[in-house]
Amino acid sequence: MRKLTAGLFISLDGVIDNPQDWHFPYFNDEMGAAVDAQLGAADTILLGRVTYDSFAGAWPDREAAGEEDAPFAKKLGDARKIVVSRQDLEFTWRNSEVLKGDLVEAVTTLKNEPGDAIGMSGSVAVVRQLLAAGLIDELHLLVHPIAVRKGARLFEDADTSIPLRLLSSKAFSTGVLHLVYTTDKSAPDGTYEDAKAHLPQEDS
Repeated sequence: MRKLTAGLFISLDGVIDNPQDWHFPYFNDEMGAAVDAQLGAADTILLGRVTYDSFAGAWPDREAAGEEDAPFAKKLGDARKIVVSRQDLEFTWRNSEVLKGDLVEAVTTLKNEPGDAIGMSGSVAVVRQLLAAGLIDELHLLVHPIAVRKGARLFEDADTSIPLRLLSSKAFSTGVLHLVYTTDKSAPDGTYEDAKAHLPQEDS
């Protein structure tokens, strides 16, 4: 089965809204390598409509401009891009198509098709649904050392929790933390009665 990874820029207080307003001062070679390893390595990219429109409005021009970001822009252009939308769309960016049918069923089918990794960037509403369905294999959070203090957050209020297990962590020189999680199907449980045994004890 193909691996599905999702990458998000996120602030220390959990905000994922409008990263263009607070993210760029922290972008360096380390983060560029992390983004390339997660999204640039995918041969299929799954995007929500808003994120797709943002990408399609920028990356083709960056590829054509031939500057430092052109090789990454070409990777995105060459990849198969699948857009989650209820509307029929007309595409100008090559290799783009609309996801057909129910999201969870369609992504499950996509993961079972031949191919390399499937990457996501942004597309928070889609990420939330796929996390809840247990379909995201790796959630890459690039946690920025800033409290934005306004805007939408990754996790909304809900009646059920989503246990996660940390796969890896790395601190960048900018103070950004690259945390990689997967859903945890065997999450621990316990009560304060269990926890208090681990508190420091007085010497007798």
